[in-house]
Amino acid sequence: MASTLLATTAITLSSLISVFVSSSASDSGNALVYGNTTHLISSIKYFSILLCFLLAFLCNVQSIRYYAHVSFLVTVPTSQGNKDSIDYVARNLNRGSFFWSLGLRAFYLSFPLFLWTFGPIPMFLCCCIMSFILYFLDTTTSFTRHLHTHLFNEEMKPDDPESIGQTM
Repeated sequence: MASTLLATTAITLSSLISVFVSSSASDSGNALVYGNTTHLISSIKYFSILLCFLLAFLCNVQSIRYYAHVSFLVTVPTSQGNKDSIDYVARNLNRGSFFWSLGLRAFYLSFPLFLWTFGPIPMFLCCCIMSFILYFLDTTTSFTRHLHTHLFNEEMKPDDPESIGQTM
């Protein structure tokens, strides 16, 4: 649901930005011919934000695609010794998670790009704050690191998917 919401938000914002840029470009007329480069710079700013939102849309759509595929694959009965099909489902789930993460990163990148329209100082401040936030989102604390290593070090039954689900 979150991927659907973010994809819808991204394509809506892309549409709004493109309408805004096209209406402001028709108002300026031949400003670039007469040497007004400020309109060109603002167009580059809006185009970069538009590109960022389109990337977010595509990543979120891919995430929806992989999650829907996994939801069908999970319900397919497999034989007890067929580890390849379980690995295939897990690989597709990881791909969906990867595209979800890329879509969120594109939204995170849109904040400094949006503030770039107000000048370089708000963009720089936002980049510093965003770097600080992403550092804490990307690094693990000692508690979560211990939790992950403890889960991977536990002894699991090799071919029994039900016991794997119960230990998590």
